[in-house]
Amino acid sequence: MKRIAIVDYGMGNYHSVERALRYAAPDADIRLTGQPQAILAADRVVLPGQGAMGDCMRTLAQAGLHEVVLKVAATKPLLGVCVGEQMLFERSQEGPSSCLGLLPGEVRRFSGDCFEASAGAKRLKIPHMGWNAVKQTKTHPLWSGILDNAPFYFVHSYHVVAADPAVVVGQATYGAPFACAVAKDNIFAVQFHPEKSANDGLRLYRNFVDWNP
Repeated sequence: MKRIAIVDYGMGNYHSVERALRYAAPDADIRLTGQPQAILAADRVVLPGQGAMGDCMRTLAQAGLHEVVLKVAATKPLLGVCVGEQMLFERSQEGPSSCLGLLPGEVRRFSGDCFEASAGAKRLKIPHMGWNAVKQTKTHPLWSGILDNAPFYFVHSYHVVAADPAVVVGQATYGAPFACAVAKDNIFAVQFHPEKSANDGLRLYRNFVDWNP
């Protein structure tokens, strides 16, 4: 039985992620935990996140889990969700704040001047909230069984800008295209919420459980 740890550091939509994972992978041992040894002992790890970046990074450190996440990222499959994706990069405009630095690039706020590409040039609301098609820019095992341009659910004001375009595996458009899924080696991370994205979100969680990078 695969052991999956959801990192509980006080700043995530943990219980929704836990419920979705249990539904998608009833054969797995899924644990919501803030205990370093339990996280390090897991076969794979999910890093959720929500709220302000500075608060997320501070509470992660206060929980004694900053170095734990770095160790996990070097040794086993890691899935970042929402702010959990953003935390993997070097820095954020929100704060400003230094992040985990596992992927090169930064987190930027949607521009207040972004407009919808349609007649009338409607100004877009921030945060970006709701369903949005995700273009699979590269093949990846976590996209298995999920159609290209399938809709996923988003709630965010910031998005990642990867310094290395090679890590971008999914893209959505809100005024302009932005990276919403990234991957490198044993790391996969998404800006959207799989746990709020119906069957395709559950499939992505199942794919993560079965993934052997």
